[in-house]
Amino acid sequence: MSNYFYDMLPKEELAQLNFIPTVPEFVEWISEKWADRVAVSNLEVSYTYAEFGKRIARRRAFLNSLGIKKGDKVAIFERNSIDAIEMFLAATSAGYVAINLPSMLPGPAVVGCCARFDVSVLVVRDEFKEAVAGAPCKVVPSASIADVEAPVAVVDRNEPAAIFFTGGTTGAPKGAILPHRAIMRGSFNALYAPGAQLTGDRYIAFLPLSHVFGLIASTLGAFYRGATWFAAEDMKATIGKIPVIKPTKLVLVPGLCEVLIGLTKMYGPQFLGGQLKAIITGAALVPPRLGVEFNKLGIEFYQGYGMTEGANLTSANANVSEKPDSVGKIYPEQEAKIVDGELWYRGDNTFLGYYKDPENTAATLTEDGWVKTGDLARFDEDGFLYITGRIKNIIILANGENISPEVIEDRYYKYPTVRDCLVKEVVENGEGVIAIEILPLMQAFEGKTPQEIEAYFRNLVEEVNAASPSVQRVTKLIIRTEDFKRTGSLKVARNQ
Repeated sequence: MSNYFYDMLPKEELAQLNFIPTVPEFVEWISEKWADRVAVSNLEVSYTYAEFGKRIARRRAFLNSLGIKKGDKVAIFERNSIDAIEMFLAATSAGYVAINLPSMLPGPAVVGCCARFDVSVLVVRDEFKEAVAGAPCKVVPSASIADVEAPVAVVDRNEPAAIFFTGGTTGAPKGAILPHRAIMRGSFNALYAPGAQLTGDRYIAFLPLSHVFGLIASTLGAFYRGATWFAAEDMKATIGKIPVIKPTKLVLVPGLCEVLIGLTKMYGPQFLGGQLKAIITGAALVPPRLGVEFNKLGIEFYQGYGMTEGANLTSANANVSEKPDSVGKIYPEQEAKIVDGELWYRGDNTFLGYYKDPENTAATLTEDGWVKTGDLARFDEDGFLYITGRIKNIIILANGENISPEVIEDRYYKYPTVRDCLVKEVVENGEGVIAIEILPLMQAFEGKTPQEIEAYFRNLVEEVNAASPSVQRVTKLIIRTEDFKRTGSLKVARNQ
């Protein structure tokens, strides 16, 4: 048992929690435990947990009326709405397997996913209905709800609950099958933070429900603690409502942290509503300056590590100011080890495999349950984890040297003038050399000319090179004037 995490929560709060239920048990528990608290809201309508539970039961009745059987796939093509989260919980608590599809997917891709993943029912937002014509399954509106309630299903904790797409910054996405135990272990892990956690926080669902970080840390983790979850159907419009919603906690990717820091500098700290206590971030490399900026505003800043195959939450760092480069300690009741430089872990947060993809499953999941992350990592003497790169991103130079681009990038992220960067190999004069593309933090260069900005970064590259091993020195500098291409979780895409 890791005291690092268990000691964070008051013992009286730990005693109140339903420890790692299945999703059906969880839905019933929160409906009763937090009955009178507001569960979900979009600033037009709000439902208490008791009402939320009844609405989910009516959604279950609707899905059951479609004649599908336990284990069938229910895909949800929606924005981050109350309809979306109710349908997800209805499907998973009825014994079906839910698939949250990214709302930005083009219609033909949605139709293709329905065929590829053997979807029986596609739940669709009205504005997307025309785009999915021809889907090889039943198509129903996301607002569908019955007049009667249906009970939850009895499921085993090892049965599939949902499928999430995973692809990282490169490669074709795969469908990771998460069982009930994994989803609920990840959601339970989201409770860990210093101090009381069951006091009724307010979250905004900025991260898409199709992303496991958004579904687990930002949503089910919020429900676990009896918080109010605000829908964010339109991210830009919802950001503008932050002063009205007055969130107390936010789960964000680093790119969104950047946006909020920029807005507080434009409009003042009051833009965040005056009640924001903590920000939890991950899903991409976290520049240390973000923690510094939020700490200046009196906001706690936590970061962690996870992957879709591990229900997203594998480690967390509540000591960012002391160990800004670490993704923290491994959550309780998980095992982790380093094998030939690669991080492996196992526990009840792990996935069952990739849907109809035995080759990739065998390459990632060992017979005795270890997940091979593909991440290069190390532990320090205090047990804190550091991710140092991705195996598949390794650059092999002509002299045979292996270079991790993330190691080099991390040196540049320590400078507050660097918003984002990307290290890659380019060919010059017939030879491969290390190049870095830098996206400047333009607020730091107000009044400076492009020539002055370029001169600054050339000096910065020289400074970093001087302190780096010769094989890791950058030869070519590219200063970007436009943002990088990004993945759905706002990571810098490496295939650019």
